[in-house]
Amino acid sequence: MTTRINPSILAADFVNLEAELARIASADLVHVDVMDNHFVPNLTFGPQMVGRIQDVSPIPLDVHLMISDVDRWGPGYAELGAASVTFHVEASDDPVALARRLRSIGALAGIALKPGTEADAYLDVLDEFDQVLIMTVEPGFGGQSFMHDTMPKLRRVSEAVRAAGLDVRLQVDGGISLDTIGIAAEAGADTFVAGSAVFGADVPADRIAALRDLAAAHRHGGEQSTGRLGA
Repeated sequence: MTTRINPSILAADFVNLEAELARIASADLVHVDVMDNHFVPNLTFGPQMVGRIQDVSPIPLDVHLMISDVDRWGPGYAELGAASVTFHVEASDDPVALARRLRSIGALAGIALKPGTEADAYLDVLDEFDQVLIMTVEPGFGGQSFMHDTMPKLRRVSEAVRAAGLDVRLQVDGGISLDTIGIAAEAGADTFVAGSAVFGADVPADRIAALRDLAAAHRHGGEQSTGRLGA
C-alpha cells in the first residue's frame, strides 16, 4: 500500500526553483500546475517551462493541466517526459481517447474532477485511467481551504476502484495539510498534493515525512496498488 506526497510548486520560490526542487527530493513526484488563464483565472507555465523543470527536477513530474483545448495540447506534456499527465474532464471532448494517447506516449494518464463535477459518468471506464484527481478546492489558485464536501465523491471513486480491483491512483489536491491529510486518506486517497504545507515548512523533507506518516496511518482499509509507475 503506497502513500505518495507530491508537493505543488505553486507554493515554491519561482526565482530559485531548482534549489526549491532539491528541497523536496524526498517526495514521490513534483506536482506542476499548468494554467492558461482561460480554463482557470490564473496563468502559470507553458511547455517550455515544464520542459526545463523536467530537465532539473530530481524526482518525476506529475503535471496537472488546467487548460482549455486539452485534447490538442495535452499530449505535448507527455512528450516532454512527464511521468504523469492529469487533465480536467471538463476541458476534454473525449477523455478516454486522450488518456489512451497519453499512455501511448509513455505517461500515466489521469483525469481531474472539479468539486462540482460528479464522478458517476467515469466509474465504468476507470480502467482507462491511471489516476483520478478529486479537487478539494476550486482549481486556479493555491492556498485555499480544504472542501470537506468533496469526500463522498472520493469515497465513491475509491469503492469503485477497489471493487474492480484496478491499479488507479486516487489523488487529492487543495488544502492538504497536517490537519486534513488524514481525512482524505480515510476517504480513500493515496496520493496527496501539498503546496504551502511543504514549502512553508522550515525543513520540507521533515514535513513530507510527517505528511506521509499521517496519511499512511489513516489510509482506507482496502489494499490499493501502486499503479503503472513505481513509487
